Amino acid sequence: MISVERLAILVGVAGLVPFLAGVIGLFLMPAHASWLISWFHIYSAGILAFMAGVYWPVAMQLENRCYPLSPVVTLVISQVLFLAGGLALLLPLEWRALVYPVAYIALCLIDVRWLYNYWPLWYRRLRMGLTTVVVICQLAVIGWMSLHP
Repeated sequence: MISVERLAILVGVAGLVPFLAGVIGLFLMPAHASWLISWFHIYSAGILAFMAGVYWPVAMQLENRCYPLSPVVTLVISQVLFLAGGLALLLPLEWRALVYPVAYIALCLIDVRWLYNYWPLWYRRLRMGLTTVVVICQLAVIGWMSLHP
């Protein structure tokens, strides 16, 4: 039977494939940049919503294990990040591209800073690694967009 840790690592790394494919696609198929960037941001919004959704059950814990964040603050964070990801899709492309790296960094900081005692060490390390790759991909898309207005 596979452990939760191994499964989380496998799913997390697999989740990077569309981010990496989007960036690589921009450089290999620049003629398709418009739909590649749209697809990249839709995927970014979906993963951000998924990750923000993790805070909902954390806040619902009967024990107050969200410390130092209260359950209400944890719920609000969940909803703010969820809405940021979805509403960013309605923004002009330049603004949309800026929302996602900021939101992913905020999500990771919440996990490793304020929910430090809640998550196991292996999960915090996984989050740092995954977030680093995702933010690099986001910045690569921003860089590509700035070179190809």
